[in-house]
Amino acid sequence: MLDKLKPEHILFLDIETVPEFENFSDLSNEMQEFFAKKTQYQRKNEFSPEEFYERAGIWAEFGKIICISVGFFSSFKKDRTFRIKSFFGDDERKLLLDFKDLLEDHFSKPSHLLCAHNGKEFDFPFIARRMIINRIKLPAKLNLFGKKPWEIAHIDTLDLWKFGDYKHYTSLSLLTSILGIPSPKDDINGSQVATVYYKEKNLKRIVTYCEKDTLAVAQLLLRFSNIELLQKKEVIVI
Repeated sequence: MLDKLKPEHILFLDIETVPEFENFSDLSNEMQEFFAKKTQYQRKNEFSPEEFYERAGIWAEFGKIICISVGFFSSFKKDRTFRIKSFFGDDERKLLLDFKDLLEDHFSKPSHLLCAHNGKEFDFPFIARRMIINRIKLPAKLNLFGKKPWEIAHIDTLDLWKFGDYKHYTSLSLLTSILGIPSPKDDINGSQVATVYYKEKNLKRIVTYCEKDTLAVAQLLLRFSNIELLQKKEVIVI
């Protein structure tokens, strides 16, 4: 796969999201009603909207981004170097603006690509929606309006693994396991992020988890291309 791409032109990324407010009761009455309607199919009769609210972070209308981790190859052919940087904090608008600056300053050329696992269904649209909610003009790489499919500069490692089978979903942790890639899920998983953020107030733990996922996405693309995986000495967190 990478024989047709320049690894230095790819920005790998992962995001971590949580409910926008800690408790369901913190929502306005109107937003509580909207949440109940939005989740009615998923909840069925098993959970009340309040009981289901811990999952609100998966919807951009009810969640927020607390971390975006990115990774890129500053060198690939000789002495490979993969650099990881994170934008994180309680101020979502600021971290989104910082991420936008990175895109526009360093990854804005037509040859530049964004890569994530399940990015087309989650990461890319979630970031774009939260930017609009925060009154941020979309950078070109996330503004898909009027673009043809082949003009969209996104790579999705889940999409690549599907090989055209649109019924097939494979998690990042399962893929890394079967392909012999060191697991990024050695501490917490996605379902625990909200608890770690609101109860433990341990954002650094979440950032580390997000950075591991970003590295795992890059490792996946290398593995798909039958290229030697990155070693610890080749990875730098900045």
